[in-house]
Amino acid sequence: MKYRKLGNSGLKVSELCLGTMQFGWSADEAQSHKILSAAYDAGINFIDTADIYSTWVAGNPGGVSESIIGSWLKQNNIPREKLLIATKVRGKMGEGPNAEGLSRAHIFSAVEGSLRRLGTDYIDLYQAHWFDGDTPIQETLLAFSDLIKQGKVKYIGCSNYPAWRLLEAILIAEHLHIPGYVSLQPHYNLVHRAEFERELVEVCRIYGIGVIPYSPLAGGFLTGKYRPDGNIESVRSKGVRGYFNNRNWRLLSKLEDIATSKGDYTISQISLAWLLANNQISSAIVGPRTLNQLADNMGAVGLSLSKDEIDILKDATSWE
Repeated sequence: MKYRKLGNSGLKVSELCLGTMQFGWSADEAQSHKILSAAYDAGINFIDTADIYSTWVAGNPGGVSESIIGSWLKQNNIPREKLLIATKVRGKMGEGPNAEGLSRAHIFSAVEGSLRRLGTDYIDLYQAHWFDGDTPIQETLLAFSDLIKQGKVKYIGCSNYPAWRLLEAILIAEHLHIPGYVSLQPHYNLVHRAEFERELVEVCRIYGIGVIPYSPLAGGFLTGKYRPDGNIESVRSKGVRGYFNNRNWRLLSKLEDIATSKGDYTISQISLAWLLANNQISSAIVGPRTLNQLADNMGAVGLSLSKDEIDILKDATSWE
């Protein structure tokens, strides 16, 4: 497993980050523990979760993914310093007007819940899950700064921020002389490029922000399991249907051609390799539900694409 710097921070993270949104949703606790152990044994040191995973599932109060990670750490006596654990705050956890958002009140309450469920004294990367237009960014950043001073959080990052809000946060942190965001989690993959590439990519490059794309396989579309003549139903199939068009079907064919020409590779491995070919990407968040899916994801590590292959995929998905 190769490791890369997380932007200008002192953290070095594995090229693949184990996303855990599926824990307690499409993977039960026992299966989740197996995936965690296999990922750890393979050299993945970076685990990403969020306190609200997975409140959209009936009967799931949130915090389930964090609790599963915490129980795995305890049962397997994993040395805490061997892992970088990232979680997020913003979504609704509990009842009342301050049970969500990025206010000081909610952040201070939410971090205690995350620490308790994870069974750890500190969070390596604490992230704003998405921006909060009702809370001044100064309040959010000062709350995060105090958590760093208390030793409960090592670094802070953000997810789903538009470029102007990310830049605002960077400049405010500099003005206040407090720690700022070291990373961004954008929605980014071969069939969803414009959101990151239009403006965010330059902000991250100029200010040394680490990039940790989520949904690098477009909810499973870039695995090739969906085809124009097929009818596959899964827990994520509804969200994937937006990618069903002639251009993207042609993309799958190009991915398959490249995979075949390079040997025994898969469409998903080529899709991940395309992301990892960009040195600005610190780590790509994968969310395997099975050990076979994890093994397939791992096959992208060390897989090099030629400039011509990268350009073919860029041209096939150009948004300009």
